Amino acid sequence: MRLSQGQLNLLEVCPRKFQHTYLEQLGSPTDLEQQERLLAGSRFHLLMQQWEMGLPIDPLLREDEQLRRWFGAFIEAEPKILGTIASQTGDSAYRQSEHLRTLAVEGHLLTVIYDLLILSPTQAQILDWKTYPKPGRSDRLSQNWQSRLYPFVLAETSQYTPDQISMIYWFFQAKGEATEPQSLTLKYDRTKHEQTWQTLTQLLKQLTEWLHRYEMGEPFPQVSQAVGECDRCSFAVRCQRQDVVIPSVSAIAEIPL
Repeated sequence: MRLSQGQLNLLEVCPRKFQHTYLEQLGSPTDLEQQERLLAGSRFHLLMQQWEMGLPIDPLLREDEQLRRWFGAFIEAEPKILGTIASQTGDSAYRQSEHLRTLAVEGHLLTVIYDLLILSPTQAQILDWKTYPKPGRSDRLSQNWQSRLYPFVLAETSQYTPDQISMIYWFFQAKGEATEPQSLTLKYDRTKHEQTWQTLTQLLKQLTEWLHRYEMGEPFPQVSQAVGECDRCSFAVRCQRQDVVIPSVSAIAEIPL
C-alpha cells in the first residue's frame, strides 16, 4: 500500500477504522466547522507554496481576510523563521516547497510531502506550516507519525545522518492575544531513528498480515473500548460499540400535509 503519516496514525490508533476508511472507502462525516478549517489550511499551504516559487499570490489574498492575516504574520516573522536558517546555512542552501519523497519498507510505499525543505552541506531542516495553535504538550506532537516519519524518510533517502536533521513546526493561529507565529523544533538523532525503524517495521508487518486475513474474510482488529476512542468515532455503531436508539412510533411527531 501507499501510506502517508495520516494513514499510519489511524492504523496505530484503530486498525478497524483504518479498514473502514481506506479499504472500504467509507468517509467519516465532518461538521461544517471542521470542513472550513481543513479548507483554510489547504489554502494557506497553497499560498505558501506559490510564494516560495515566486508565483502571484494577490488573487489568493484578495478575498480571504484570514489568509491575509496568517500571511501577514508570516511576513513579520520571516526574519525569525527563515533568517536564522539562512544565517546558519549561507547562500549554498537548497530550498524546495512541497517536496515529495517516497521510501519502500516491508512491501509498502511510504510517502511524505515537506511544506518546505531546506538543505545545506551540514544540516537538513523540514519546515511544516500549521494553522492551529501550538499544542501545550510537545510530547504528543513528537509521537505523531508526521514527526517520526518525515525525518526518518529523509535520513533513509539522503546522505544526511539523523543528527543533522530537524523538524520545525510553525503555528500561525495563536491562543489568546498573541498574534506572532510560534514554533516548535524537534531534533532528530540516531536513537530516534532506530526506534522509528523498529516501530515502523513491526506496524507494517502487522498491516501485511491484517491485509492477508482481510482478503480471507477476517476484519481488522478493533481498538479496546477502554482506550476511549470509540466514544468519538463515527464508526462506533458500525463496529457495534454504540447502541442505536430507535424512537417508538408514538414519540415521532406527526408532520402536517
